[in-house]
Amino acid sequence: MSDTPLRTLAKTLTWQGLGLLSMTLIGLAITGSVAAGGTIALIGAGVGTVCYVLHERLWARVRWGRSEAGSQPCNIAPISSRSA
Repeated sequence: MSDTPLRTLAKTLTWQGLGLLSMTLIGLAITGSVAAGGTIALIGAGVGTVCYVLHERLWARVRWGRSEAGSQPCNIAPISSRSA
């Protein structure tokens, strides 16, 4: 099973939103300037977004560490069949 490009984009945008906020706050704490912190965060978000998408797409092609559909490695039951 692999993610669709739209799912990858949604994951990327939510992750980058969190990163943008945290990097702005870190940049503000270090520089004392919201503008400088925001600039650092925007550059980091742009680079990080491209790297994340490429990373996800490359790993989607790697078969290592995946199990076949329907198989249960390590005898772990699916979450839906566990009792509460």
